[in-house]
Amino acid sequence: MNEALDQFDLKILRELQLDGRLTNNELSEKIALSASQCSRRRARLEAEGFIRGYQAMLDRERLGLDLLVIISVTLATHNRDNAQRFARLVNDLPEVLEAYSLTGEMDYHIKVAVRGLSDLSRFVNEVLLPHDSVQHVKTAIVLNTLKQFGPLPIG
Repeated sequence: MNEALDQFDLKILRELQLDGRLTNNELSEKIALSASQCSRRRARLEAEGFIRGYQAMLDRERLGLDLLVIISVTLATHNRDNAQRFARLVNDLPEVLEAYSLTGEMDYHIKVAVRGLSDLSRFVNEVLLPHDSVQHVKTAIVLNTLKQFGPLPIG
């Protein structure tokens, strides 16, 4: 934990993780600090990068993205250029929600949202597998989401 953060900063961060739309007045009521102090502290936390941004959490299924898939990828060769090519590919694909470089058997896990099986097939067979950085792909369709985004365990 950063020594520059006091208990009020941690309270602000905890509350904003739960609801990023809180006004400074609402925040002040929740943490027992004046709205002007909350405003100054929030601005500092944003400027120092503790708060990277705010976004709306959309309902994937309501938007027609019915299939959530975890895809494990093994690279064709293990060198920096190949890893960078794969990273560029993943970052340019709107279907990819998250991507992680891993230790162990597979090199990467990517979380992908698509409309259905035909979109998944197209994504795997026309985008991932033909890419020269990729050797092997293994897909797992998510049946149920037990926990989605959760707040970071701070303070």
